[in-house]
Amino acid sequence: MSSILSAVESKLATLPLPVRLTLPDGNSVGAADAAVHLTIRDTRTLVHLAAGQVGTLGEDYVEGKFEVEGSMRDLMRVAAAILPQSPIEAARAGMFTTLIRHVRSVWQHSIERDAKQIQFHYDLSDDFYALWLDPRRVYSCAYYREDDMTLAQAQEAKLDHICRKLRLRPGERFLDIGAGWGGLLLWAAENYGVDATGITLSRNQHAYVNSLIEQKGLGGRVRMQLLDYRKLDESRPYDKIASVGMFEHVGRAQLEGYFSKLRRLLRPGGLIMNHGITAGGVDNHQLGAGMGDFIDKYIFPGGELTHISHVLQSLTEGGLEDLDIENLRPHYARTLWAWSDSLESQLEAARATLKNENGERSLRAYRMYLAGCAMGFEHGWIALHQVLAQHRQGWQGDELSIKSDAGYPWRRDYIYAS
Repeated sequence: MSSILSAVESKLATLPLPVRLTLPDGNSVGAADAAVHLTIRDTRTLVHLAAGQVGTLGEDYVEGKFEVEGSMRDLMRVAAAILPQSPIEAARAGMFTTLIRHVRSVWQHSIERDAKQIQFHYDLSDDFYALWLDPRRVYSCAYYREDDMTLAQAQEAKLDHICRKLRLRPGERFLDIGAGWGGLLLWAAENYGVDATGITLSRNQHAYVNSLIEQKGLGGRVRMQLLDYRKLDESRPYDKIASVGMFEHVGRAQLEGYFSKLRRLLRPGGLIMNHGITAGGVDNHQLGAGMGDFIDKYIFPGGELTHISHVLQSLTEGGLEDLDIENLRPHYARTLWAWSDSLESQLEAARATLKNENGERSLRAYRMYLAGCAMGFEHGWIALHQVLAQHRQGWQGDELSIKSDAGYPWRRDYIYAS
């Protein structure tokens, strides 16, 4: 125990801000005026702290093995400093481990299992999410087009950014895969006049969005279905498709099939926007130092990270052509800090929305998850890519090769022009 404590004290001395530890026996080490104070209840937490196992420390916090005093921003500065190496490097695996993950990805993403995994996350509590999301409950990376934007303004800017990239036009058939609480679906219908269909695997989101559609009188041209994307009817292709914050749940082994399905759902010449989290490293399927395991256990079971290079390869093999790629990594760091700050400012209200037996554990998990992901995006360990692609059936040399270019965005300025 003395050697572990010595290693912890040595690590404390190297941190960018003062930290105080209260040990299980009641004694304390570290600065009395520390910005971060950890009250340790389990000696194994000291082992994890000495080893820099940030994800495992997150699990210890969720399970009540230590308490935190201080801001989550300061805590994440400490977390980044105790890491022995980049989580990208820590997650690099050998060929055997990669093969195991590939096999795991295949069986883990059945239609039934994916539905359960999505419901585990998104059906936690609508009231809980409403506390710290923007009023439209947009649960994906915002777009801070102007530096002084609020979260709500940046989320509306993101919705419009996507609609502009897709060049939505009145009367077009628009599909939103993984439509969440309906932010993009309703924005596209109300501001661009499209005939909009959304799908989700979350029962809570399905009920919530359908109530909004009824309230807004949009039942004639907007619909929300409780449906897996693999079951979508291909007989009447869509003009435009968006998939926002969804393909992280697809699984690396299924990506080519996912993009192939989207191509079959899209008319020749139609556009698709794929917006999702990507890996910061080419070889890692999740973050190391226990961070990926923490997210898989408490937040997104079955989620997988894929580097943008592999995403583009799968997209091409699925029969789509990439037209425009934008990395919004800094925007997601700012979005996550906005969510984290909002949650931290109303912890008691959040507890009141999580009344089941695991409510306190869920709240602790989200505190660590939001702040930890903000740190990950800040450091470039993870990224967020928007990929605009087109169904180019003309690759086969038929007459559609010219016709499909009618919807081709020849210049980028159409996205940004007011």
